[in-house]
Amino acid sequence: MAKKASITPLHDRVIVKPAAAETKTAGGIIIPDTAKEKPQRGIVVAAGPGKKDEPVTVKAGDTVLYGKYAGTEITIEGEDLIIMRESDILAIV
Repeated sequence: MAKKASITPLHDRVIVKPAAAETKTAGGIIIPDTAKEKPQRGIVVAAGPGKKDEPVTVKAGDTVLYGKYAGTEITIEGEDLIIMRESDILAIV
């Protein structure tokens, strides 16, 4: 479970902690740092209240899939996070 964030997103914004990038393929080949792809899965750390007529459907602790280039990367208290709109989230896993 994710710990409580010291930052609160506004409106329909969501803060996501990206999952660790894969270091090995299914066949056992080790992937070097330069060839690793950006993760597209993460855990919701915090979610805003939503817009006036559209409440946010995700909550803290949900595992989500998001677009490859979605959101803005930020670092808070030494932790890498992504802040994005809820519409950038593709699915809840």
